[in-house]
Amino acid sequence: MAYNAYSLKEVAGRPEHFVAGHRMCAGCGSPVAVRAVMRALRPEDRAVVCSATSCLEVSTCTYPYTSWNDSFLHTAFENAAASMSGVEAAYNALKKKGRMQENYKFIVFGGDGGTYDIGFQSLSGAMERGTDMVYVCYDNEAYMNTGIQRSSSTPIYADTTTSATGAKSNGKPQFKKDLTKILAAHNIPYVAQTTFIGNFKDIHKKAETAVYTEGPAFLNVLAPCPRGWRYAKSDLMEICKLAVETCVWPLFEVIEGEWVLNYEPKKKLPVREYLKAQGRFKHLFEKDAEHLIERIQDDIDRKWEDLINLCNLS
Repeated sequence: MAYNAYSLKEVAGRPEHFVAGHRMCAGCGSPVAVRAVMRALRPEDRAVVCSATSCLEVSTCTYPYTSWNDSFLHTAFENAAASMSGVEAAYNALKKKGRMQENYKFIVFGGDGGTYDIGFQSLSGAMERGTDMVYVCYDNEAYMNTGIQRSSSTPIYADTTTSATGAKSNGKPQFKKDLTKILAAHNIPYVAQTTFIGNFKDIHKKAETAVYTEGPAFLNVLAPCPRGWRYAKSDLMEICKLAVETCVWPLFEVIEGEWVLNYEPKKKLPVREYLKAQGRFKHLFEKDAEHLIERIQDDIDRKWEDLINLCNLS
């Protein structure tokens, strides 16, 4: 499917599907991700949005107010994708009977807790069944809504309230789960990894492709959290840029099984530049902790080489 050339001015001028007045924290990546994805909708289309329990849900639907201009469904942590499967099936049935004329797109939002962990079984099932929807994970790498507990998305050695640092602990001892690769293994039409850099072209183009690809699609969006990551609120974009330039969060797509690298840093920055910008890794810069940073760097280098090979760029 062909798309118009990207224009930030044109995209910013589109009707708002996610409006101001929500209660998300200043400097949070979640509302930025949501607005970027929802602006991929064309003017003639409407959406049904579903959200698992999360910061996004509790901050955008405080009765009797809402920040959504589209139909919005709040469901439990574990069944957001299953709920949207039911909505999409009902829509198709009504269309077939001639009782529905409008064009709707189906978009699910979930944090990493509701996606990587609790909601994974329903997500995997919806993808395998071929539900025509987009699942968007805004990945802030912990259960931020309930107190910054670790999830399977939390990076190794990160400090959370359930992986405390101290004389006998260096933070979370496990590496982060590679969910984007796991979703690609479902052999669905479109999978992509993105975040906020430059003029938002990358996230917009991927959101547009995901929304207008027939069948299931998955977007994994790095969406930093100032409370959990402990960075200055004004540094959101800089944190995202460092994640990309250090290859902690590479930008790529998997289109009908073909891996495509979207961005390769001209000069790959060392991971310590990314780590030192966040308070959750502060303990890694104390005495005798250098080997922990080296282990993180080795893992990033290995995964980057694997991605280069998957994209046939080696």
